[in-house]
Amino acid sequence: MFTGIITGVGRIAALHDLGSSLSHGKRLTLEVPTGYLDDVGLGDSIAINGACMTVTSFDLAAHQFTIDISAESLDKTCGLDQLGKVNLEKALRAHDRLGGHIVSGHVDGIGLVTHFAQVGESWELRIQAPTGMGKYLAYKGSITINGVSLTVNKVSDLPDGCEFSINLIPHTIDNTALGTLQTGSPVNLEIDLIARYVERMLGNDASANSLSSAYAAGPHP
Repeated sequence: MFTGIITGVGRIAALHDLGSSLSHGKRLTLEVPTGYLDDVGLGDSIAINGACMTVTSFDLAAHQFTIDISAESLDKTCGLDQLGKVNLEKALRAHDRLGGHIVSGHVDGIGLVTHFAQVGESWELRIQAPTGMGKYLAYKGSITINGVSLTVNKVSDLPDGCEFSINLIPHTIDNTALGTLQTGSPVNLEIDLIARYVERMLGNDASANSLSSAYAAGPHP
C-alpha cells in the first residue's frame, strides 16, 4: 500500500526487452537520488508513476535499481516504456503518517492532459478520464495521478468521458515529475479505494470489474 506522497523523483535510464515477442515485458533500470536506496531490499515494492513494482536488483554505488514489468502491465499503464523522469514512492510502513490517501498502486485507467497552465502561484491541471471512471470522481474527493495523491477541484461529465480539474501548488511541481506534463500527455489514474468499495456495496454495477471497460473506451496515448 501507498499514500500518494512522492518520496523521490527518479529517471528511467535504460530499457531492455525480456523477450522477442509482444507477450514479453521489459526490464527497467532506474536512477534515483543519493541515499534513496539505503533502506531498500530485494523484493521491496516501489510505486513508479503510480504503478506498484518489485525491486529485482539494486546498486547502491550507482544509485540504481531494476524492475521487471510484464507486457500486461505495460499495456495498462503509461510512461513506463520510455526514458525520462518518474515519480517514486516506497511502500507504506505501519507506523508511517498517511499524508495523502490510501493508494494500492494499481492503475485503473489512462487519462489525457487537456490543459496545464500556471494560474497565480499555482498550476491548473485538467485531465480527461476514461469513459466509466467519472462516477468515481467527486468534488473535493481524492485521485492519484502518476502516483501523486491529489484533490479534485471540479468534475465535468462529457459525452466521451469526464474531465476533472486539479490545483497544483509550487511544492508539488518542485518535488514531483508532474511539472513535465503538457497538453496531450497520458497519465496513470487510480481512483479512491473507498469509492471502489462503495460502488460494489451499493450494487450500482452488475459487474465487479466495471473499471475494465475504462481501458477500452477511454482515451489512450
